[in-house]
Amino acid sequence: MSALDSFVEHRNYLFGIAYRMLGSAHDAEDVLQDAFLKWERVDAEMIDTPRAYLSTIVTRLSIDQLRKAQKIRETYDGTWLPDPWCTEPKSADYTADLADSLSTAFLVMLEKLAPPERAAFLLKEVLDQPYAEIAHVLEKSEANCRQMVKRAKDRISGEQQRFDVDPDEHEKLVNQFVEASALQDYDKFVTILADDAVFYTDHGGKAKANKRPIFGPDKIVRFLLGLQKRFLPEDFSMRLVELNGLPGLASFEGETLDSLVTFDIQDGKIQQIFSIRNPDKLRQIDLD
Repeated sequence: MSALDSFVEHRNYLFGIAYRMLGSAHDAEDVLQDAFLKWERVDAEMIDTPRAYLSTIVTRLSIDQLRKAQKIRETYDGTWLPDPWCTEPKSADYTADLADSLSTAFLVMLEKLAPPERAAFLLKEVLDQPYAEIAHVLEKSEANCRQMVKRAKDRISGEQQRFDVDPDEHEKLVNQFVEASALQDYDKFVTILADDAVFYTDHGGKAKANKRPIFGPDKIVRFLLGLQKRFLPEDFSMRLVELNGLPGLASFEGETLDSLVTFDIQDGKIQQIFSIRNPDKLRQIDLD
């Protein structure tokens, strides 16, 4: 098998590692390009398990890239959110048992972790790799890796470490969100939001948006309905798209993508709403 064929065989798995590490499909693609260049220089016949070897390359490159990205995010204008990943509907690569670890809420939670901790946590808790392999990837002892995973769990102990995903319930609530928006129905809106719901917007200082998170269903609904009444253009439209393995929303002003919205749903209610409005991020999205 050629180097290219071997890489393509494992590409989706490798992309999943890089995306979960970086929270950016664009950066993940860059990492995979660099990984392939390294892979081309290797004598593949000497590698017993290409997937493990490639995983090591991608994880190490992702750690380096994340260190650089975190410095940029520290000075980001407003709330930084992971870039949505436009996954393929019902693809076998993004089954429901992995959708929880692709959700925006999960990726936001991971931002609390240092790059090596994030790698150790993902490799163990999401991808179920043995500590011996994680130790090799991170060039640390197994005991050290166990401690890193424990430390990561402690740092996110106040939040869910896994996000139980029911795709049917998710789609139902997203459709109700669209319906309430179309009808401008305050009561319907409020009933689908959790009591402690939060609305986040990633604008990067380059789009009109609420500059800070909005807390509570009443304030969220009043903000959204007020936005519709005052600023909604005549050629505005919304459609259901698959983002991070689950139904999300894309809004358009004419033919121009205006925002992408993902949702965190818990106990039959919308817990968090994440809206990407930074045009730099939206330009990297391909919905076709």
